[in-house]
Amino acid sequence: MSSHSVGMEIVEDVVIVGAGIAGLTTSLGLHRLGIRSLVLESSERLRITGFAFTTLENAWKALDAIGIGDSLRRQHYLLSSIVVASTVLEKPAVSEMSFKGHDIRCVQRRLLLETLAKELPNGTIRFSSKVVSIDESEDHFKRLHLADGAILKTKVLIGCDGVNSVVAKWLGLQNPVFSGRSSIRGNAHFKGGHGFEPKLRQFAGKGFRSGFLPCDDENVYWFLTWTPATKEEEMEDNPLKLKQLVTSKLKDTSDEMKSVIEKTLLDDITSSPLRYRKPWELLWGNISEGNVCVAGDALHPMTPDIGQGGCSALEDGVVLARCLGEALLKPGVEDEEYERIEMGLKKYGQERKWRSFDLITTAFMVGFIQQHEGKVMSYLRDKFMLRFLSGLLSRKAGFDCGKL
Repeated sequence: MSSHSVGMEIVEDVVIVGAGIAGLTTSLGLHRLGIRSLVLESSERLRITGFAFTTLENAWKALDAIGIGDSLRRQHYLLSSIVVASTVLEKPAVSEMSFKGHDIRCVQRRLLLETLAKELPNGTIRFSSKVVSIDESEDHFKRLHLADGAILKTKVLIGCDGVNSVVAKWLGLQNPVFSGRSSIRGNAHFKGGHGFEPKLRQFAGKGFRSGFLPCDDENVYWFLTWTPATKEEEMEDNPLKLKQLVTSKLKDTSDEMKSVIEKTLLDDITSSPLRYRKPWELLWGNISEGNVCVAGDALHPMTPDIGQGGCSALEDGVVLARCLGEALLKPGVEDEEYERIEMGLKKYGQERKWRSFDLITTAFMVGFIQQHEGKVMSYLRDKFMLRFLSGLLSRKAGFDCGKL
């Protein structure tokens, strides 16, 4: 599998747009199967926005399938439990549920992306390569026009280019919608150690949800999701103002949570509106068409309430590499190859459609319940929700994407 240039056009077998979790996982999965791909990344280096994510069992199955699970396990704490308390200190009701027997860690995004990238052959990722448009070429190839004037032709085009995906637009999928909530995330670095137990601590109430969890001895990841009162609050991206906003919202929370926020440098705070794809779009829209498909946030942007965004992107990568591998590694004449690719991507779409539908819907519902301010809802949430939610989380995390 190789690339060669015809005139000014470079011809590739597989082009993946976006070097995020889904893009690099797909590329590494294909590499493990002996299939070369080119990953186009619009930024100058690996993007590590978001800092970390809770990595549940389904994610570890995917990481093991592509052969990097163990090295990442060694670098991150195994979490022992989830502790949920009310944000309002007058109600110090705390519930704790053990994660015993479950492989749950908080993985630093930078380490994950660097590990994926290191395993790929040199030259697989092409940085500063922004796709501006896509059109059809003869022989079913797709032609990609890049911002720097380069033109690429490819047999297979995979969009892993996030919520504003160019490839998803080309497939006719609509833009993700704003959930009405926003999220601020950060990473606190405690030089010499933070001393926290390996637990996920979460606080709910007063219309927002917050929490923190240690990744390793020195790094603690934290988050706050809330419903912005004004457009200005929603669009805020000044780190100093974000830190002030978090501090004011969490004035009644635990001292531990406050110390984590205080310790966070301004460079290590980011904010984003929470968007999701309308789930029914996945049922009658196109996840794949011909030799084009989408994965990761380009396929199923969801709210972070069940911790499955990054985890399901890893699943996508493994399933997609497997389905494409079956298509591309089968000997056969050129004419049949396009049909095999189309069938392979269709199979991938069928496999991921209901799983994505389920995760987007569940995440939205859980977020709604956790941040709802009604008296009845608050009572039910504080009394019974943790048990129900934890059961729900482990059911969604019980999924196995299979081997390559």
